[in-house]
Amino acid sequence: MCTTLEKLEVLDRETGMMLDELTYEVRQLFPEDKIPVSLMTTIYLSAKLNYPLQLAAAMNEIPNPDLRNYVMNMKFDEVDGQSLTPLTMAAIAGNISYVKTLLAQYDIDMEKECNVVFDGLVVYGATALWVASGLGHLQVVKLLVQSGADVNHNTKAQSSPLRAACYAGRLDIVKYLIEHGADINLGNKYNNTCIMIAAYKGHEHVVYTLLKNGANPNDQALCGATALHYAAECGHLEVCRLLLDHGARLLANEHGLTPVLSAAERTHEQLVDFFIERPDLMKKDEIINALELLGASFANDKDNYSIEKAFQHLMRAMELRYAEQDRTLRKQCTPPVTAYDEWFETQNIQELQAIRLNHHSIHMEALTIRERILGRNNPDLPQPIVYRGAVMADHGRFAQCQILWNYAMDLRIMTNVSVERDLLRFAQLFSQILRLENENLNLDQVLSVLVKCQQEIERNNEKINNPGPKDVPQMIADHNEQNITTALYLIKIITKILPKQVQISKSQVDLLYSTIKKFIKSDTRMSDGQTLLHLAVNGVTPVDLFYTNDVCKFPCLRTAVLLVYLGASVMAIDNGQNTPLHTLVSKLPRDNSSLAQAGKCLKVLVEAGAHLDAVNAQGLTPSKLCRNGVLSHLILNYQNSLTSLKCLASRCVVANGVPYKGLVPKILEPYIQIHSSDKFKV
Repeated sequence: MCTTLEKLEVLDRETGMMLDELTYEVRQLFPEDKIPVSLMTTIYLSAKLNYPLQLAAAMNEIPNPDLRNYVMNMKFDEVDGQSLTPLTMAAIAGNISYVKTLLAQYDIDMEKECNVVFDGLVVYGATALWVASGLGHLQVVKLLVQSGADVNHNTKAQSSPLRAACYAGRLDIVKYLIEHGADINLGNKYNNTCIMIAAYKGHEHVVYTLLKNGANPNDQALCGATALHYAAECGHLEVCRLLLDHGARLLANEHGLTPVLSAAERTHEQLVDFFIERPDLMKKDEIINALELLGASFANDKDNYSIEKAFQHLMRAMELRYAEQDRTLRKQCTPPVTAYDEWFETQNIQELQAIRLNHHSIHMEALTIRERILGRNNPDLPQPIVYRGAVMADHGRFAQCQILWNYAMDLRIMTNVSVERDLLRFAQLFSQILRLENENLNLDQVLSVLVKCQQEIERNNEKINNPGPKDVPQMIADHNEQNITTALYLIKIITKILPKQVQISKSQVDLLYSTIKKFIKSDTRMSDGQTLLHLAVNGVTPVDLFYTNDVCKFPCLRTAVLLVYLGASVMAIDNGQNTPLHTLVSKLPRDNSSLAQAGKCLKVLVEAGAHLDAVNAQGLTPSKLCRNGVLSHLILNYQNSLTSLKCLASRCVVANGVPYKGLVPKILEPYIQIHSSDKFKV
């Protein structure tokens, strides 16, 4: 075997298990061949590391030709989410001789669908041809096509090999696939076509080739966007010119935005001027809207902020409104918005000129204009509002920041957009306020965000259980992970400010209690099974580093007490069958800075009914998990004084394997299970 293979150490556990399972599968189908795990391991590593000679040698140890072909078409699951056949591995590497060897010596299924990591994301259902096309391996593409690979075999998301080549900007592969029958107008599951992705990436020559071969520049994706939208929002001027020269029109997407408005919203001023100056393309009112949106976006753009350019383009638009005395185009203003200081847009040149040196007024003018042109349902509307709020927070204007951020979050909720970052942002802001001396944080402010956090988790759970056409359940689940952590931060912050509140109303208490009870009643958990109570006593609970880590430290006694008081189960178990008590004693901070808090939390859990002799999946009690002498001593004292006869009897039943299900009163079964590592198997 080659040196590199000899140097490989023991495979990681997941890969080893995968190879064991595949070997078992092969033995079930071909019982007489008795292929060993070591041979399957060699086959996998040779294929993975692109060693065709070593692979051939390993395959020669299998005398059964049917088994050889079967193994060569097997998919090997990897820890990063990939699931690859040897052919796909060869296609990823672009090893033409390796591909030739596989196709020549084995009966390879070239249409076998695999899962591959492409540009950081897992693509499901990709063939070897799709992979070679997307990674730019022309010779491999040619060999596969000449060997009969289907040029229009799409992925699960309906992405074709041609689309993959267009994304990569490989003009040579694009031309070859088109010459061999690739469908250039085939859209993916969002009806996003090849010309759209090429325009988005700015691949001018690919766009030109697609147009020359019949691609329709006015095809619209499900969201209503055309290739011109994608080119415009990314600022690709020459691609926009090319599309317009081939008949592209300024169509509106589902949010009512034309390509020129998309360019203006992204502050691409050269591109906006290009559209404006193109003869017979835009009407006067369309030009005014584009200039106003361009100026308004410059006033509140995080990356391209320019108050000078903002005023310049707003004035250009205003002057155009009044360019013809007998045909003045007055603004159709919307009602003032509280978050924008009840700002009412300037109506003429004089009014606009009057606020030129007042930056705050221009900022509010710009936010108001953006809302009028984009509309409240546009998902691009909130981000500049968030940016303006962040700037205010940086200047200590926390009240105004909260008003803007709450409004931005409400807009996102209204349009069914995830708000996990908005919620975390509030936790960071509240932590920042608490850090500063003499800064008071109002309970109502935090409580309103906690309510929205609970509602967001509830909405996300509904999406996970009943996903819509645009919902990605795993992504939503990831968002909920953050939301649960944010909820913990917010509850922790509330426990810090409650003692400082001069007066707390019954309605505030009722809202706080009812919201936390909703978390508990819905059994809110992380993916590893941890409840809020687990997290509250977990000394290594991840804490955001942006201000939050100065305020939110765990384990936290007050948070644990509040959760237990409102009904959080002290016997809830995570995926490792750890109770909160297991978590508390086994997850202390390394510096033992919270040892006193941990001791008090232990007392709270025990007095609330936590079983000291409950075992986790490894059969360990909290005392056996504990590595801290102080806590171990506390547990021992409690064990000596609190262990009941019922607990002792349950441990005896479990230790001796005595059958009990259906033989003892139903109410006792879960009690006995607490003391067993086979909680779900009895």
